[in-house]
Amino acid sequence: MAELERPHVMPKVITFLSSMLQRVSESNDVSRRFEPQKISVFHGLTRPTISIQSYLERIFKYANCSPSCFVVAYIYLDRFAQKQPSLPINSFNVHRLLITSVMVAAKFMDDMYYNNAYYAKVGGIITTEMNYLEVDFLFGLSFHLNVTPSTFHTYCSYIQREMYIESPLKLHCCFNEDDPTHQQQQLAV
Repeated sequence: MAELERPHVMPKVITFLSSMLQRVSESNDVSRRFEPQKISVFHGLTRPTISIQSYLERIFKYANCSPSCFVVAYIYLDRFAQKQPSLPINSFNVHRLLITSVMVAAKFMDDMYYNNAYYAKVGGIITTEMNYLEVDFLFGLSFHLNVTPSTFHTYCSYIQREMYIESPLKLHCCFNEDDPTHQQQQLAV
């Protein structure tokens, strides 16, 4: 008899992240269409056919990382966008940025995680590409991986607030971690 698969309850953070990243990437596709952009290892030649929501659900299902790992991945994406303004999140790079940020967050946060070859398979890319993405992402973050409890709590509070209040004008929220009050700043990644 085949073993029944345990159902995965999709955390709300997945829905929030997919919705937010969909808005950001679509907005940047339109608003930065005529601006020169740096092409990086994160850019695909074409837009992936899988939706951001389905891609995040796939990562959640197979990567077996904690829901808090997705919050940390969001923090990393936010930091990356702040440090790399010439690489805005768009429909050509959002999937590669997602798999990379989740993998890096899992390695940093979770006690158990998979190797790069496994994450590459989950992400639909080859291992060599996953390795390049990880290195570029880490350098893009200036290896700033630590997330203080205060910063984590601030992002969680923001996510909770945004899940209850749809705000179409806010594309992305950044927090200045050096500021103890964690005042919100708006940034269109």
